[in-house]
Amino acid sequence: MERLALNKASLTRESRRLATFERFLPSLDLKRRQLLLERAKARRTLDRIEQALDPIDGMVAERIPMASNDLVDLTGLVQVEDMTLTYDNLVGLKLPALSSLHIEVREYGYLGRPHWVDDVARLLRQSVELQIRVQIARHRLALLETAVRRITQRVNLFEKVLIPRARENIRRLRIYLSDSERSAVVRGKIAKRKQLQRPAEARA
Repeated sequence: MERLALNKASLTRESRRLATFERFLPSLDLKRRQLLLERAKARRTLDRIEQALDPIDGMVAERIPMASNDLVDLTGLVQVEDMTLTYDNLVGLKLPALSSLHIEVREYGYLGRPHWVDDVARLLRQSVELQIRVQIARHRLALLETAVRRITQRVNLFEKVLIPRARENIRRLRIYLSDSERSAVVRGKIAKRKQLQRPAEARA
């Protein structure tokens, strides 16, 4: 930390720094609140998708236990054909969002496979879609978590370090300069008194 020079130039510089910090802090805090709101929303979205995804495996096991039959090949039954991501810009942070998703159920011989394969295909399609949505939602939330952590550190730096330090420096400088001014006035009066005494002593 640089040594504080006890002079008027330092007081001017510290006053300007304090004004800059106090002007910048509200916009930084507003940005932090926006990120906190978006993070809470992202958490709710992720929870909702995960809750929708959880029952699917149970539904497969409960409704169509025949899916575990090794004699029926379900490999590649469902495939992601196309997926497009867009990015939302939130206070300079780019957040991924699913714009479009096309999942294809591969054609299979309806006569050569059991009737329950239709249900498996439908559930697998739902599962794949939800898993993709979960991955995007988790990535979005992770980006927001990092951004919130960083901006909170910056807000804390301004609130707890930079602004208090600038205020303390200003207080010290004002006290020092006030004392110096008072001391200069006292010295001036003493010097004036001595100058007035010298002619009187010379006459004597």
